[in-house]
Amino acid sequence: MADPTEDPTRNIFDDLAQAERNAPPELRAPLAAFGGEPPPAPAWFETALAQAPERGFVATPRGRIEVLTWGEVGRPGLLFVHGNSAHADWWSYICPFFAEHYRVTAMSLAGMGDSDWRASYSFADFALDAEAVCQATGLYEGGRKPVYIGHSFGGGQVFYVASRHPEQLHAAIIIDVGFGSAPPGDSAGPPIRTIRLYPSVAEALARFRLAPVQPVENLFILDYIARRSLKHVPAADGAAEGWRWKFDPDMWPKQDVASRTMFFTSAPQVDVPIAHLFGELSALRPVSIQRAVYPSDGLEVGIPDARHHVMIDQPLALVAAIRSLLGAWRA
Repeated sequence: MADPTEDPTRNIFDDLAQAERNAPPELRAPLAAFGGEPPPAPAWFETALAQAPERGFVATPRGRIEVLTWGEVGRPGLLFVHGNSAHADWWSYICPFFAEHYRVTAMSLAGMGDSDWRASYSFADFALDAEAVCQATGLYEGGRKPVYIGHSFGGGQVFYVASRHPEQLHAAIIIDVGFGSAPPGDSAGPPIRTIRLYPSVAEALARFRLAPVQPVENLFILDYIARRSLKHVPAADGAAEGWRWKFDPDMWPKQDVASRTMFFTSAPQVDVPIAHLFGELSALRPVSIQRAVYPSDGLEVGIPDARHHVMIDQPLALVAAIRSLLGAWRA
């Protein structure tokens, strides 16, 4: 992939799309070799998943938001937010590590997971959705405002709330956010493919891959995430039944680009504690450094041997880093 720091007007999504086209089969279809069977998983992963969340929805004037919750009401609140085209279950093996001491909620962003699709999507609406979720799932009942934790696109949403609505949160942890991923005035975003209908789960899993494409060692995590990215479509009106990805395929064209300009200009004022945990091998890291949009007084911590999808590459290191930050911000 070309170095985006060589050209400050470069749209990194063009480079990532080219890297995906040039990727070898084992990166473009990492689960295909398993033929629909789940890869073996270590004990820590199975133990975490055994702590099943409460599953439900929070109704908002804009539509329903899917929520997963762990831990007792009355403990300090944590809100976990996933990345683009993902869903709340990206955190299902991470959140249980915090349930003993916190009330934890993972939400599916509007248009993703089992949350409702919308005619339009904006960072401003996310701020409203997040507040509604925190109120409805008891994240304020622990005596302080919740801590928001978001990855990639979801980290961008958290960054927006931290700078524009600091009254909603105690602190913010953002994970490998691609600051400056498009130049000012450019509405381009990550490519959204036409939603296909697959005849079987196995065939759908064989097509699942990360964006940006990258090597994956923890294929048991990838398989878990992929299975929960699928929705069964029953046969109707002569159409065949099958499986499709859950996210709204028109999600990016429906985005309010104006609300994202803060990522492409100068660093905004952030008046709550904030930390950026990034993968030291992340494809998004060079452009984030070059654009210098993250506040100069914000904490940055690199996760070794992690690419963009830190919770897949180094899940336990990520848990440890988040625990350390929460301990420092306990007051």
